Amino acid sequence: MDERADSAARLACAGLAVEPEALAIATLRYFTRDGEFGAAVLAATGAALPAALALSESRPAGMVLAWCSPTESWCLTADPARLAALAARLAGAVDGCLVELTGGLDVLRLSGERIDDLLRRLGGAGSVPRPGESRRSRLADIAVLALSLQPCETLLVVERSLRPHLLGWIRETVRDLEPA
Repeated sequence: MDERADSAARLACAGLAVEPEALAIATLRYFTRDGEFGAAVLAATGAALPAALALSESRPAGMVLAWCSPTESWCLTADPARLAALAARLAGAVDGCLVELTGGLDVLRLSGERIDDLLRRLGGAGSVPRPGESRRSRLADIAVLALSLQPCETLLVVERSLRPHLLGWIRETVRDLEPA
């Protein structure tokens, strides 16, 4: 196991675990959710571009679409080949584009009933997504996209260069969450 994965894998306390997650990620930029690009995304994945703060999950395509802003969503998948195929299908759309971000981002999977406690301590109540929600906020004073896939399961997407900073804050916060 590489050092980055090992340092994240050891972060745990009662009711909370933090693990690295290897996902391919791309940004989807568009003028409107209802345009040609949005229709092409729906045809290719079976999921519509998400509404504000929402997630769209395509189980057949193995992808999650996460809202980031009114004209941007992120696509996350465990299969890089699926992301490449999506990029090829969207290449001709005139009102949007897909840009691969995998090399610049890292993902941490949080699991357990104490996720909300951790996120509130790192960024405040506004940084805690509800199940099925995507929230871009500041955690440990850096931009992080938090996706609540279901109760007790959240993904944090952070710039790769800022991952050690975020993990340091998570490590210290986990210590505070542990019973004395």
